[in-house]
Amino acid sequence: MSWTPLPVGVENFEEIIEKGYYYVDKTLLIRDLIDLRGKVNLFTRPRRFGKTLNMSMLRCFFEKSETDRSHLFKRSKIMETGERYLSEKGQYPVISVSLKSMKQGSYEDAFHCLKEEIAGEFKLHLNLLNALKTEDDRKKYSLLMNRQADDTEYLTSLKFLSQCLSEYYGKRTIILIDEYDVPLENSYFRGFYERMVDLIRSLFESALKTNDALEFAVITGCLRISKESIFTGLNNLNVVSITDKSYAEHFGFTQAEVDKMLEYYGLEGKRDAVRAWYDGYQFGDTEVYNPWSVINYVNSCYKDKDAMFKPYWSNTSSNSIVRILVEKAGISVKQEIEDLIDGKTITKPIHEDITYDEMDSTQDNLWNFLFFTGYLKKISEYQEGEEIFIEMAIPNSEVRYIYKNTIRRWFEEKTQEKNLSPLYESILNGDREKMESILSENLMETISFYDQQESYYHGFLTGLLKNIGNYIVLSNREAGNGRPDILLKYPSVKGKAVILEIKVAKTYRELEKKCDEALEQIEKQKYDEELRQEGYSDILKYGVAFYRKECMVK
Repeated sequence: MSWTPLPVGVENFEEIIEKGYYYVDKTLLIRDLIDLRGKVNLFTRPRRFGKTLNMSMLRCFFEKSETDRSHLFKRSKIMETGERYLSEKGQYPVISVSLKSMKQGSYEDAFHCLKEEIAGEFKLHLNLLNALKTEDDRKKYSLLMNRQADDTEYLTSLKFLSQCLSEYYGKRTIILIDEYDVPLENSYFRGFYERMVDLIRSLFESALKTNDALEFAVITGCLRISKESIFTGLNNLNVVSITDKSYAEHFGFTQAEVDKMLEYYGLEGKRDAVRAWYDGYQFGDTEVYNPWSVINYVNSCYKDKDAMFKPYWSNTSSNSIVRILVEKAGISVKQEIEDLIDGKTITKPIHEDITYDEMDSTQDNLWNFLFFTGYLKKISEYQEGEEIFIEMAIPNSEVRYIYKNTIRRWFEEKTQEKNLSPLYESILNGDREKMESILSENLMETISFYDQQESYYHGFLTGLLKNIGNYIVLSNREAGNGRPDILLKYPSVKGKAVILEIKVAKTYRELEKKCDEALEQIEKQKYDEELRQEGYSDILKYGVAFYRKECMVK
């Protein structure tokens, strides 16, 4: 069987159909939009869950165009829904803008990207220019199209274009705005959030609030930013978040869709592993997979059907929110993060109105961000008075990797800032009590994950020893039997060598026994023999045992 290409990074619906990419049919989103008749629809979903592709599909279906696009929907599900829906095809002028390019270092550069996006949309409708009735409108259109208008003109530019289109075609305009919160998130982390809020608010108010030329609008983003900051006075706003049951199956892949894809590419045997890595998201009552990751994984199997599973989604975001949570974590939050990584759940109050400038004002706000951006999933929910509480867990192996990786980097940076010379001195001087005390102290400060217990503690200890100065640090765990866990060697054989063997206890009482086992292993395996052959005579041997946040050294 020839290989059907997968649309990795292809978000244009027409291109996917025309070039024969594998397409997971989401055209019934059109049916639901027509049935539910929301005036302004805000869909909030995590990044890379098919929002942009769906917006492209909506444009192709609804837009009046000189080019017949019927063939794009020839075998799609929407074609089976009947004349009530198909009669809407190709009937409306459509404006489609994406704000995802507004990730710039300054407000001015971000605004420039908005002007570029809007100018591009004006150019797409160049046929309007000569049809406009007044010279003032023609001049305004031309200036906006060529990025020469005053800044204030861009605030009402979408409303102006929708009015021009509506007058020309005799039909009200559909407005599609993709990734509306990208400039808000970027500006928050870059330091010009308030200015960006004012800009986006003005753009939305004019286009969506009192615009007689508007048929309906669809907005997508990662989060629902509170009405007070962006959607001021938009009483016609229909918010569809991940907690809503409507539209749930239109973003992300369902189990049936993933099964069909795996069967098509001969990967049925990978079903359980794909589920463990990329499933676990809950939109309303619908369980969905991360589509970006599934597509990338299946694509990686083109040459090798036993390709390794990788965290594809972790490369699509800065993971800044996880980072902030880790950096701000107190003892109780550290425990909650450890529980999550260990497969347990936490329960938190959830509210959907969020502003970025309040993101890290409370831990509850951070948990909200993590939930709505896909880093946590719903297990169950209940209501107490006016508060809704959601029991949450980490969705899958891919997201668990993000947490672990973020924690590792945070730990490495914290370690570099510390003065660890007392630890190094205690190791080289044989002061096991001081060594034990410093290791325990550092364990209390960090965030632990115990699902790969010995490797976790091995990484913890090697991380602390990275900057020991003149000593060579050898980590030989990967080499299998016959080598110590960690070896420290002075470059000259006249200096010291240190052997550290690590054990993990199942209970606190077992710590001493495990230390003894580690020392016995050093002797039994003759880990010092090679060192003595090299010429080292001053050799220190340590058995180091861990139980959760406790440490013992002998």
